[in-house]
Amino acid sequence: MSEMYTKHAIKYAKVVKDNIYNALFERPSTIALLDDVEGKDVIDMGCGPGAYAEWFIQQSVNQLTCTDLSDEMVSLVKGKYGSKVRAYVQDIAAGLPLEKNDSADIIVCPLVLHYIEDLTTVFKSVHRVLKTGGYMVFSTHHPFADFECSQSGNYFNRERVEEEWDTIGVPVKVNFYRRSLTEITDAITSSGLMISRISEGCVDERAKELSETTYNYLKNNPNFIFIKCEKVRT
Repeated sequence: MSEMYTKHAIKYAKVVKDNIYNALFERPSTIALLDDVEGKDVIDMGCGPGAYAEWFIQQSVNQLTCTDLSDEMVSLVKGKYGSKVRAYVQDIAAGLPLEKNDSADIIVCPLVLHYIEDLTTVFKSVHRVLKTGGYMVFSTHHPFADFECSQSGNYFNRERVEEEWDTIGVPVKVNFYRRSLTEITDAITSSGLMISRISEGCVDERAKELSETTYNYLKNNPNFIFIKCEKVRT
């Protein structure tokens, strides 16, 4: 796991609250795929420092469960929201083993799946935990954007990529997996979930005031992909 989410957790939490990529692109694009969440049982899978937790609490969900691989991130969420959330450390590469069958109306998973090598276990677990008629919304790296990182030149090969990101103002090494859109969608549908929406997001116009260069890049290039998948009634 990158030090960005452990050693630099507090700094990361401050940065993503109002930055372009997270606050003005990823979060509004993910939220746009959600239906009314009031009174729903929600799992924030890969909760980070709690930006989504804050939004869900404001929307009066019934029960909010937050999981993350980083103990530091879970501690931040517990410290901010206390008894308003149920939060615990969980490697979501193993899915949601502590959650009961048919217990969640909604699962969100923001910008986490590109850190996981094999998505099959994740989506099988999501299918088990969702109530019939429930759904998952997730965001991840856009496969077309990540292809520029390919060492093999084969779009359909899954590849581990190491980069340095300056999200928090200093370079931090990050490892993630580059994969095809086919691999993502096959993992979803083989679990029994049905894909109902695919979006490539829309950057908030306010981003132009922070950085016109970044705003124009996100307006004209793929960066993240947003997918809604449902546990359909049979």
